[in-house]
Amino acid sequence: MAKKVAILMAEGFEPVELTAPADVLRRAGAEVTCVSVTPTALVEGAHGLILVPDTNLDAVDLSGFDMLVVPGGSVGVQNLLGCEPLLQAIPAYAAGEGGKLLGAICAGPMVLDAAGVLEGRKVTCYPGCEEGFPEGAYQEVIGVVRDGNLVTASGPGQAIAFGGALVDALFGKEAADTVMAGMLAK
Repeated sequence: MAKKVAILMAEGFEPVELTAPADVLRRAGAEVTCVSVTPTALVEGAHGLILVPDTNLDAVDLSGFDMLVVPGGSVGVQNLLGCEPLLQAIPAYAAGEGGKLLGAICAGPMVLDAAGVLEGRKVTCYPGCEEGFPEGAYQEVIGVVRDGNLVTASGPGQAIAFGGALVDALFGKEAADTVMAGMLAK
């Protein structure tokens, strides 16, 4: 059975932080669902890029996925911060219940912090978005940080590497290496 991944989207999401990981994960065989927290047929990301979500949050059970991914984008993250069902779903993913995995990129870890799951964890994010994180959580890394079942990345320039790290977490290093080599990203 295919591994199921939900990537959240809200008005103002950072397009490359959604599309690149979705693409890399799909190349690895993951069943990726782009879930909009905005109850519209189209979602406008940062820089005016408009995408069609696979589904809206009210039509899906967030607990039914193997991995949950939170992209950044300052406006998108502000909209995700107001999504109570998402904030309630994150702790189970952070805890790794049933083998669940969690990813966030750029400003996305702010949503994880709002859900109260960063205590004792190591994460990176877009510089300046770490304000309020628990002491020791923020790693000043431009790139990807993996802490067990939690994968974070610092920003849009890391979106493909972030996708590769998500594949590694979901399917293992060999699968990640194969996908990344096929994309000439390694």
